[in-house]
Amino acid sequence: QVQLVESGGGLVQAGGSLRLSCAASRSDVNFNALGWYRQAPGTQRELVAAFTSGDTITYEDSVKGRFTVSRDNAKNMVYLQMNSLKPEDTAVYYCYARVLYRDATAYDYWGQGTQVTVSS
Repeated sequence: QVQLVESGGGLVQAGGSLRLSCAASRSDVNFNALGWYRQAPGTQRELVAAFTSGDTITYEDSVKGRFTVSRDNAKNMVYLQMNSLKPEDTAVYYCYARVLYRDATAYDYWGQGTQVTVSS
């Protein structure tokens, strides 16, 4: 079992910046994927940015050049730096982790979500 706790959401004007943080409760597991999703009202949850298969980083097209995902393995933390925010970035942002266990099973974990609202 892995708990993920996000922080850092809030209200910001368009063009502003926010930094989201996610603390994982364990480090003694194999994180096959670690990063961030978001979900706006009436839409499906979508990948924003994530580490996958080691150090490969994937970004959703609309955030490339504006958002940066990073991790601190020593602190069991993953971050999302969001710059040049736009109203369409408004959503609940979820920390996400996929853990591979020794029996080859995989399990997805989610944080509780943090609201990001960008005003125009």
